[in-house]
Amino acid sequence: MKRLVLLLSLGLSLDTWAASMRWADIRDASLYLQADRPDSVTVRWTPAWQADANEERLYLLDGQGKLQGERLIAASETRGTQSWTLAPGAASYQLEIPGYSFRRYTVEHDERTVALFAPAKVHVSAETRDGDELFFKVAPGEHAVLAGKFHGGVSTLQAQRVGDGKQVSVALKPYRAYWQFDKVELPVAQVEQIWRLRLQGAGKAAFWLDGTANLFAQKPQQLKPLRADDGQTRLTLHDKVLGNTPNLGIALPYVVVPASSYAVLDALKPQAGAYYSFVDITADRPHYEDKFRQLYRQRFGITQDITLLAGSHRKSDLRADATSNAGLEAWLAATRALGGQGTHYIAFADEPNLNYPDYADYQRLFDSMARQVRSNPENARAGVRIAMPASTRLINGPLADNASTKRGIDWARRLLAESGDQVDALAWHEWMVRDLLATRVYRDSVRRAADLVGLDAHGRPRKALLLDQTNLSPGSDLSPYDQETHFAAVWWASVVINSSQDGLLQMLNWFQAADEPEYPKGMVRLLGEDRFELKPVGLAQQFIQQHWLHEVLYLENDAFEVDVLAMADDAKRSLLGVNKGARLQRVDLAGAHCPLANGSLRYFGTDNRSRDAPFNCNDGRVSFELPGQTLFALTWKAS
Repeated sequence: MKRLVLLLSLGLSLDTWAASMRWADIRDASLYLQADRPDSVTVRWTPAWQADANEERLYLLDGQGKLQGERLIAASETRGTQSWTLAPGAASYQLEIPGYSFRRYTVEHDERTVALFAPAKVHVSAETRDGDELFFKVAPGEHAVLAGKFHGGVSTLQAQRVGDGKQVSVALKPYRAYWQFDKVELPVAQVEQIWRLRLQGAGKAAFWLDGTANLFAQKPQQLKPLRADDGQTRLTLHDKVLGNTPNLGIALPYVVVPASSYAVLDALKPQAGAYYSFVDITADRPHYEDKFRQLYRQRFGITQDITLLAGSHRKSDLRADATSNAGLEAWLAATRALGGQGTHYIAFADEPNLNYPDYADYQRLFDSMARQVRSNPENARAGVRIAMPASTRLINGPLADNASTKRGIDWARRLLAESGDQVDALAWHEWMVRDLLATRVYRDSVRRAADLVGLDAHGRPRKALLLDQTNLSPGSDLSPYDQETHFAAVWWASVVINSSQDGLLQMLNWFQAADEPEYPKGMVRLLGEDRFELKPVGLAQQFIQQHWLHEVLYLENDAFEVDVLAMADDAKRSLLGVNKGARLQRVDLAGAHCPLANGSLRYFGTDNRSRDAPFNCNDGRVSFELPGQTLFALTWKAS
């Protein structure tokens, strides 16, 4: 009886035909599956929170990293099922359940299929029951660390070494900062160690391993090394120009930055800027922002920017009152004083679909402020343009109750229908796409934004498209494994490439330029007073800008783990790409002319350094080997 209870608590169930294994209530994780006979994997989902406001995707990759299955789950599909077949093989399939998920996913497969669970770090990876157990392995000599974070559910991690019963535990405590967590070092041994992990407390769970493979199994005998075969990436380049690349920018500080920061900002080479304007400050001191706006324009050459009106102390729900009107007028006057240089977008609220109770409340503010901007023709001559609605997320809803009534794309559609002649640009922010395999949703959101505003006779969006804020996470819900490591570099490169792929987007901004105490998610780290350095994502931005060209060329790409953008400027050609997976990829490019004139291949790898790399060019085909987690830039001069 005790054994049966244990099986059920682990999510394993036996039916009358065959033994099956179940993984319940996954929210953000990878599941690696290696079958020794034909099998199928079935995924079922139920709503967790606000599922009816959020689309989601599941991905199944084979042992070479090729996409074997993709399931788009519509917002209306709060419950559903998806099954895929698994062929026997030595390399593992990868079932990806990207977080942050608004659904709970249950996965079932044959119990003989080897299954290894790789949870997210810091973020919630699953919802568990009190006493659930898993197993993990530590190789000889490894300095392993068991870590976890309290999210209101699992409160203690207990680990027992199977060989001798030695126990360690770590209590998970609530912290003020999201990125704080608890951990315990495991003993180092010169022999392989198998540990049993017991999760105490029911509900949201975040647990993981550092210093060893972050993999867990339901049976100790399934703790086998993962095999990932090399991948193949086939690219075909065409001369067709799709459009222009977006201006890549950053959200800039609301201060005159010190001269000691100029070097790191010059390295980032921002082409666009995102600002806030605090109406309660400028209403009293109309020239408060002049100095830093002029500095960013004159010293750093930023000619395209967007400003979000807000109040100080993160007040976002403005009203069309005397203070807001005076603050807007101060901003308009300061913009006119710039002398008509550049394009300056203004959005009348920060993420209104999150911060306003309903659409009508926001529409009243928009209509009032739009009239104020249009009342003086000098504003337009100074480059002032109106952007809306600067929503939090576009296709999906905000992280708020009743999110299905507040999707950014729905508010934008209504505003375009009712006040389209007052709108020059569609702006939005994108958060919570943390998974490297899910970054392709950025391309989808840009395409759907273009569909919403429509295309002109030249195939260009009728309203400018501005993705003016993005990061892996909103607010301070940050993981140091994301923000402080090479992971952020790979993620940002993938987002840049996918957002730019169709030549439709005009602006793409990372949020924010430099770390702040409550929000350490900048491209720049503060080392002390007047001392700054680029974080890995900032170094990646520097690499990207060094190879960034103006036009987007049509490129065919059959890979899923490798994202590539083809660009041109007159005779210059550049392929910017990133291998998001851990496996080596053998890249083959057709459509070039050998030998490549002034040809160069550069890598930006896991050491966050740039280096030259070899390539071959024969019979119009370029080939090279691309290591895992590596950015690359192939540049040459077209004949």
